[in-house]
Amino acid sequence: MEPVQFSGAINLSGTSLLVVSPQRCNIESLEQRIQRVAREDVAITPYNPNWPFLFRQEKEHLLSCLPHGLIRRIEHFGSTAVPGLAAKPIVDMLVEVADLQTTRSQVVPILEGQGYDYFWRPTQGEDGPPFYAFFIKRHPQSGTRTHHIHMVEADFETWDRLLFRDYLIEHPQAAREYESLKVHLASAHPNDRVAYTEGKTEFVVRMTQQAKRFYGKA
Repeated sequence: MEPVQFSGAINLSGTSLLVVSPQRCNIESLEQRIQRVAREDVAITPYNPNWPFLFRQEKEHLLSCLPHGLIRRIEHFGSTAVPGLAAKPIVDMLVEVADLQTTRSQVVPILEGQGYDYFWRPTQGEDGPPFYAFFIKRHPQSGTRTHHIHMVEADFETWDRLLFRDYLIEHPQAAREYESLKVHLASAHPNDRVAYTEGKTEFVVRMTQQAKRFYGKA
């Protein structure tokens, strides 16, 4: 029998919409898959000096297995890119692609075939465009998340997250404030990634605006 294919959009707790591309799945329904991912543990760990190496290792892997010419720059961002900052032990990677539709047709089959989870996600609110390709890489034995890979085009506002990263590196007090906030949110929402992320939004937006002014990008 041909495996069931799913395609559609699901609202996570009324706050965050993830759109999943058609994919083969014999075990979980679309709703079950989304809810499983959203309820995975949120845990903050001390800074691990191995995180930059894990980024470089995955960067090399992506460049070696994905279509040449489609992948452009690859950046390490998020808390694991800030030396000394406690974080979820998941390396965030921001990948510039030449074309997202080509990414969906050529990259998704490759990475899903290697066991990555894939979601077609909005950048604004519950369903606001532009959408981008988001992948979760997991440890082959434990199944825990090791990398989040965000694939966007060059003109996406997501690139402002690099300004946020650099600002935290240059302003240790802001980094400490962010760390305290994350520890509090992880304790309050240990199995609710939506609530954890929403709780950080105001701080991230405010610090990003400060970063833009600081770096002359406002």
